[in-house]
Amino acid sequence: MDKQKNENFEEAIKKLENIVSELEKGNLNLDESVEKFEEGINISKQCNEILQNAEKRISILLEKNGEIIEEEFNTEE
Repeated sequence: MDKQKNENFEEAIKKLENIVSELEKGNLNLDESVEKFEEGINISKQCNEILQNAEKRISILLEKNGEIIEEEFNTEE
């Protein structure tokens, strides 16, 4: 993940944490709560996309027979 995307991810997580905190306090009316929930869902989707894109780019370098071989990262093992 490049620095800009990492900062965007970190900022999005902070926003999401703030939304959760506001919702947990219970000081919002129903409309405000629904808006915050929708905003949180959208931010969560953005974070998920960032993580999925990062996972696609992850490669493992293995040394075999003196050569460096690049293999795709596999989370299913």
